[in-house]
Amino acid sequence: MNKYFVDLALLILRIGSGGLMLTHGVPKISKLFETPIKFSDPIGLGETPSLIFTLIGEVIAPIFIIIGFKTKIASVPAIITMFVAAFIIHLSDPIGKKEKAILYLMCFVVLFLTGAGKYSIDSFKKN
Repeated sequence: MNKYFVDLALLILRIGSGGLMLTHGVPKISKLFETPIKFSDPIGLGETPSLIFTLIGEVIAPIFIIIGFKTKIASVPAIITMFVAAFIIHLSDPIGKKEKAILYLMCFVVLFLTGAGKYSIDSFKKN
């Protein structure tokens, strides 16, 4: 396949998955200002740390992924967050409930394996 199309596909994957992930993460920012913080604690870290880690995985990491900055590293918190969502939070739910998290997980794993592609800040830093 033409390298141009691969880089274009990675750009579309980064913008699409990162942008859509922001729609899940940005509304959670307001939870930081609730007293007391009420958020699920699926792996026993506490509600506040769980919220902070979720915001890193659903807001900070997707912003880095969209612009293609440290994409492989940024994909790790997104992968962990979606793994927890799919296989811990929604473990007993039907596939229709957890499929969104699994789809995001697959997108972020692909970006971890491939990197950001030519149309990214990562690529400009190499030149």
